[in-house]
Amino acid sequence: MSLPRILAIMGSGETAPTMVTTHRRLTSLLPSPVKAVVLDTPYGFQENAPELASRAVEYFRTSINVDLAVAGLIRLRDTHLSADPVQVQRGLRTVTDSDYVFAGPGSPTYALRQWSGSPIARIINHKLATGGIVTFASAAALTLGKVTVPVYEVYKVGQDVQRLEGLDILGSIGINAAVIPHYDNTEGGHHDTRFCYLGEARLHVFESLLDDETYVLGIDEHTGLVIDLDEGTATVVGNSTVTIRLRSDSFVYQVGDIIPLAVLQDPAQLRNGMVAVAATITESTSSMELPEEAVVATSLDAVLDALTADFSAALADRNAVGAVRAALELEQAIQDWSIDTLQSDVLDRARGALRSMISQLGDAAVSGVRDPRSVVAPFVEAMLTVRTVVRAEKRFDLSDVIRDVFAELGIEVRDTADGPEWSL
Repeated sequence: MSLPRILAIMGSGETAPTMVTTHRRLTSLLPSPVKAVVLDTPYGFQENAPELASRAVEYFRTSINVDLAVAGLIRLRDTHLSADPVQVQRGLRTVTDSDYVFAGPGSPTYALRQWSGSPIARIINHKLATGGIVTFASAAALTLGKVTVPVYEVYKVGQDVQRLEGLDILGSIGINAAVIPHYDNTEGGHHDTRFCYLGEARLHVFESLLDDETYVLGIDEHTGLVIDLDEGTATVVGNSTVTIRLRSDSFVYQVGDIIPLAVLQDPAQLRNGMVAVAATITESTSSMELPEEAVVATSLDAVLDALTADFSAALADRNAVGAVRAALELEQAIQDWSIDTLQSDVLDRARGALRSMISQLGDAAVSGVRDPRSVVAPFVEAMLTVRTVVRAEKRFDLSDVIRDVFAELGIEVRDTADGPEWSL
């Protein structure tokens, strides 16, 4: 069985629920059992690198039903923490023997330092030439192009924008581009963190450092571009968009759009014949069928906000089933997102919100969720009928007794032209 030749680029969410469908579709194209490996170099400098690798393994096991090997290539070059040559060779052999190579978060500059002069680029290029699926996301995606930018050093440390030499995996398939994942990032809130935390001004600086043939390929968060080399197509998957940015001109493709590979290889034709090219986008077909996908929430933060609102609204409406459903959905969301390699405090906040929901449901169980008006209405209406009768018979002593009882119970009675009305 010949293997497909596919390069998948993900903007983020590579171990989140949003990319489950894409991973499943890709791995379904390979012989079973799938020989898959996580290339763990990008986060190899982190103290919790083994934990991040185990999360990726757990994600693939539980969500994709694929056993993922760990390359163990956190270092390939001698540093103050010397690389183990035996481990390096073992890891390189594992990557070579795998049909599905996955790499994700971390530091693109660290990954490039480790991969420079190593066989990694050659191994990846060989797979794309002869058969295999390569999925690079987030930090790893930044290394795919002819050049890249040290995004974290620029954003976190204040280093000047500069161009770094990338692996140029894209160049091996005729694409002269610099990949920018997290293209639509909004974490900055009041300041611009689009374009992988660079913002518009610094992206302009980066573009000024590129040669005329190199353009920016932007991949939004929780979005992917699946390049099928056998079919000559690139399909947008996930939740958002992919952008071909030719300096001042941007050409945006939505989920489900199929871009001819020739456009990625020669995007200048978009300026000369955008309408004609756009008209062919949906006419191409691919061996990897990608029907329209349901949009999955792009973060646990978004899920938490929505379910907290649903829970509060259900309690306000005295809808016990709706409140319990929101709590159960939050518990499932925590489980689904717990193995995502993205690190933040959102899991702690989500667990805190879940505990609060449970506490509120406990209080409701004691005091009752049903509207007390619906519970006492039959009795109040009956007593009001008695009150109407005794008032008509001018037995005001009995009417006063009923009035006093209502007052003690906190029931307000108003006599109107249409008859008595009451409220709690």
